[in-house]
Amino acid sequence: MPQPHVTPFHHPPSGTWSYVVRDPASRAAALIDPVLDFDMASARTSTLSAMAVLEHVRAYGLDVQWILETHAHADHLSAGDWLRTQLPGAKLAIGEGIRTVQKTFRPIFNLGDHVPTDGAQFDRLFEADARFTIGSLSARVLPVPGHTSDSNAYLIGDALFTGDSLFMPDGGTARCDFPGGDAATLYRSIRRLFALPDATRVFVCHDYGPNGRAVACETTIGAQKADNIHVGGDIDEATFVALREARDATLAMPALLLPAVQTNLRGGALPEPEANGVRYLKLPIDTL
Repeated sequence: MPQPHVTPFHHPPSGTWSYVVRDPASRAAALIDPVLDFDMASARTSTLSAMAVLEHVRAYGLDVQWILETHAHADHLSAGDWLRTQLPGAKLAIGEGIRTVQKTFRPIFNLGDHVPTDGAQFDRLFEADARFTIGSLSARVLPVPGHTSDSNAYLIGDALFTGDSLFMPDGGTARCDFPGGDAATLYRSIRRLFALPDATRVFVCHDYGPNGRAVACETTIGAQKADNIHVGGDIDEATFVALREARDATLAMPALLLPAVQTNLRGGALPEPEANGVRYLKLPIDTL
């Protein structure tokens, strides 16, 4: 099986890993889960992190064909829309479940009909098990709902990009208490991933360095099956659901959920400026 070249980029404020995935036989590439910097206190955006990805692409003369989102993230703003403007020909893609997310959150933020709920903000909506290519690399979309209803993983050659379904083995799994989330569904999604060969490389979307270890982004299906603290070994569905729901009940809302979701359901595009030339995000009071 072809082994794509994978270059990770870490975003410390959100613990996010973004990736440049390159076809070893050409300059074709894809970007996965890029981050737009956002400071909540000042409500200022920055493309500093996205520029690091873009500079890598330009330094190696890569032909970026895809900008892939694993889901509409709640902990960081996506740089997908901005990078699409910098990389002519790159298609911004996400799973077709984004329509459900848009329909769920548009009324919460009272976004109105000017924010469509048909996924039109993206160039491609992937159906379950859709196949596509990155140069000579074959890629497949693997639905992994449970963390959110629109979550997908991408299997590119021998490399699996799990989004928020799996963390590193000592980090466990992602929370399931967002709208559309469900712990039992996540357990079944992960078990389908565990059917892949043990040698499959696994690249996670988040790592927070549990117990003080250095942050990391790469493991394998075999290591996840053996050692994941939430779903590894002989942990059954009922045990996982009880553990996951108990843990979720203790978690605070992500600091950037409100700005992130209303931006990411637009593909990372910020709202249009109002009459005074300023863009505004909404904070629904006493709603979530």
